[in-house]
Amino acid sequence: MTNDIKTLGERIDTLETRIAYQDDTIETLNQTITAQWKQIDLLTRKIAELGERLQDAEAHAPGPANEPPPHY
Repeated sequence: MTNDIKTLGERIDTLETRIAYQDDTIETLNQTITAQWKQIDLLTRKIAELGERLQDAEAHAPGPANEPPPHY
């Protein structure tokens, strides 16, 4: 019986150690995901801004609309 209690105690210690490592891993992954979402949000805003700037540049670009290319 004493041996069984010792074995159960060792198993509990092993499980507690695993849980501690898993908690640390989960926290690290959570921080990584949070940082990635911040970067995704920043990049999404930059892409939208660049799209607006491109549309503005195209709208205000001088140039002939229906003029044939110079090789004609």
